[in-house]
Amino acid sequence: MATVAENGSRWQALFSLPVIVAALGYFVDIYDLVLFSIVRVPSLKSLGLSGQQLIDRGVFLLNMQMVGMLVGGILWGVLGDRRGRLKIMFGSIFLYSIANLANGLVDTLPAYSLLRFLAGVGLAGELGAGITLVAEVLHKDARGYGTMMVASVGVSGAILANAVAAHFDWRRAFIIGGVLGLLLLILRISVAESGMFRNMEQKEVSKGNFLALFTERRRFGRYLDSILIGVPTWFVVGILITFSPEFAKALQVTGAVSAGNAVMYCYLGLVFGDVASGLLSQLLKSRKKVILIFLGLTLAGCVGYFLASGVSPASFYAICGFLGFASGYWAIFVTVAAEQFGTNLRATVATTVPNFVRGMVVPITLSFQWARGQLGLTAGAIAVGAVCLAVAVISWYRLEETFHKDLDYFEEYL
Repeated sequence: MATVAENGSRWQALFSLPVIVAALGYFVDIYDLVLFSIVRVPSLKSLGLSGQQLIDRGVFLLNMQMVGMLVGGILWGVLGDRRGRLKIMFGSIFLYSIANLANGLVDTLPAYSLLRFLAGVGLAGELGAGITLVAEVLHKDARGYGTMMVASVGVSGAILANAVAAHFDWRRAFIIGGVLGLLLLILRISVAESGMFRNMEQKEVSKGNFLALFTERRRFGRYLDSILIGVPTWFVVGILITFSPEFAKALQVTGAVSAGNAVMYCYLGLVFGDVASGLLSQLLKSRKKVILIFLGLTLAGCVGYFLASGVSPASFYAICGFLGFASGYWAIFVTVAAEQFGTNLRATVATTVPNFVRGMVVPITLSFQWARGQLGLTAGAIAVGAVCLAVAVISWYRLEETFHKDLDYFEEYL
């Protein structure tokens, strides 16, 4: 039985520098992702685009960023298991910062798309490395609270992004993101490496073998299911929230709806959702039960969204906020992925899984574009959303419960 002193040290660790730095890294991550959704229209207009191009080129730029996150997820994940969690946290934030500073100076669409790709590569290492570090430095009884803190602080970056976009033009908003990244880089100098990784360095064990995730059926199944349970979150953010002005018009909302406000309310809901899911996972002592509850809430939110015909903008924003809350199992989902695998593959999995989910925005948006042409804007989105939710529920059913799992072990794949 744990002593009072041991329990006290566990809870003090929640406010340690690794947890704070991981939370701030996710804060910068969300700031950038949300900022593009907000400045999509004004930035493209300033480059001379208009009309349907604002949607088509907006989807293209979002997909470039998400492809960058796919590439970066593999790169930083493998390096995280081979070179250490901290090294990828340094490298990823540096690349992101430089890309965002340059993004504030672009004058052409090709340059814009290249820098969105590079920013995506940079951001790819933030959440996975942070969750891996937090999961390994905290006691298993406090892991849920630690990832809850990372997520709740992190998604607050959306609120800052909306505030910055409201007071500065899109170029300065990107530059501010780059400066925030460089400040975080300085803060990370004092962070210590994970003890589990340091112990692994002394062992003769294969580390960060990304291909090993595909060479054994059960291991690949765990990996694929870890990805697919998170897909509904990015259907909500990538389709329903990003293109909320277009949906509001189709639903005949009684006033103008701005993407910036929709994003702000969605991510405000995410803050409370991440806190609620983290606390609930600790109370229920289960990750799986919480994920299923939040998938149900996501379904309810989507139904409310598509039935919001003729509502006021305030009511529409409230639905966006509820959708954000329902999507607030993001940190729990990444934690589940990290807890599914051994120390020698954990950073690879925890870094690639959220970025592969984000990368799923590419097939989701392409499917949406096709379904929109066949069924119309609203019906096309409903069809794509139904598939995303169905796939997530099937994957949830196949995953094991990991709440009490001891993470100090190696994945054997040789």
